[in-house]
Amino acid sequence: MNAHDTSLHAAGDGIAMGEELLSVDNVTLRFGGVTAIEDISFDILKGEIRAIIGPNGAGKTSMLNVINGFYHPQEGTIRWRGETRTKMKPYEAAASGIARTFQNVALFTGMSTLDNIMSGRSLKMKSNFLTQLFYYGPARNEEIEHRKKVEEIIDFLEIQHIRRQPVGKLPYGLQKRVELGRALALEPDLLLLDEPMAGMNLEEKEDMSRFIVEVNRQFGTTIALIEHDMGVVMDLADRVVVLDYGKKIADGEPAAVQASQEVIDAYLGVPH
Repeated sequence: MNAHDTSLHAAGDGIAMGEELLSVDNVTLRFGGVTAIEDISFDILKGEIRAIIGPNGAGKTSMLNVINGFYHPQEGTIRWRGETRTKMKPYEAAASGIARTFQNVALFTGMSTLDNIMSGRSLKMKSNFLTQLFYYGPARNEEIEHRKKVEEIIDFLEIQHIRRQPVGKLPYGLQKRVELGRALALEPDLLLLDEPMAGMNLEEKEDMSRFIVEVNRQFGTTIALIEHDMGVVMDLADRVVVLDYGKKIADGEPAAVQASQEVIDAYLGVPH
């Protein structure tokens, strides 16, 4: 790991690089009579880039929604930092160090780039409503410190030129970069990226790939990402788990997964 710049990353949690950070154990998720995820197990190691791939409808986004507490599985458990979670809500997951971006950009379109990223610092603000309302003393000092962090993220993502622009007027690729910045503002230990390059052209994909790698290397942030571009997955991921029709069909290093006949059949649409 390249640790020459860790200014944006949260303090250590006692888990060493390469040790289990999160574990999905025999998770099953149902919606009425439909099983979205069936008996899936895999782990995410601290410091790695872990890809979750599979054809459309495989259960990938549902899996991320389970990890960040938006869905609660009927069976199985999630272990986070060695402790079993019970029905953690999304804001509790965020407070514990799990940040998330979405398949469809979910920004405040009328707000500036800076203010959108600043909103990602809200869980780290300690001043109460009254001190924030009158903006004095500790609240002012706290906001100054948070703005410094946000400016560091803006510099890191090379978006200084759009810092004051409303994000609704930005090209799609830049909006995705701002959304990444807002997630980074939480200083997460685990960053969940749901199709971070969907809808991007080649140049935008190359930029986003570079930033994902640098977030992982410079800040030591563990990353789990859903991505359909297999070239991107092969380049970025340390390990890959493959889902198909809600079941796990492969798990391992990218080259081995890519060579799996079951994975090839799933992507080619071979009947089960």
